[in-house]
Amino acid sequence: MLCECGEREATVHEVIIKNGKKVEKHLCEQCAKAQGFDPKAGVPISQLISSFVLASPGAKAAKALVCETCQTTYDSFKQSGLLGCPECYNTFESELSPLLERSHEGGTHHVGKQPIRATAARARGVDPIMEARKRAEQIKTLRHQLDMALTAEQYEKAARLRDQIREVTESEEAFDPDSDPPAGTNGAGDSHEDQPS
Repeated sequence: MLCECGEREATVHEVIIKNGKKVEKHLCEQCAKAQGFDPKAGVPISQLISSFVLASPGAKAAKALVCETCQTTYDSFKQSGLLGCPECYNTFESELSPLLERSHEGGTHHVGKQPIRATAARARGVDPIMEARKRAEQIKTLRHQLDMALTAEQYEKAARLRDQIREVTESEEAFDPDSDPPAGTNGAGDSHEDQPS
């Protein structure tokens, strides 16, 4: 991968979350130094854990801690950097919390990701699940009416219903730019099914 300057191979890679968006930088050593990064400053996580754990004030008292579930000691965690089971997080919580906060830049709770459609719906004050259910029910009703109109050979009404189905389906896709075209279309919005003769 090339550096952002486009001249040399990128050797320094940084990923940060800024205002909820992932920002990646790929730099060569010269550009990294120019932007204030020290490419040689990378410290292995095991070394970070040991230095932080040894420097913490309760390190001596913590040595005596043992997880009742898996018998992992705090001392063995310091040496290996590995916990033995999920219960270790509870047992060593007071010692691990500062370490986790530091390694996650103050974050202590997982916030996860949200689909674009759900985020947009919530911003409008709408429950995305209820909105999707209403839209699905509306499409189902319109399709039933379309079938009835075609059976009764009411082609003008069928054309209007087909257009309404298309509008509802397209409004749903407007929230998701990566979605596939609706079933029965060629991707350009021209439906070949349910067209009046």
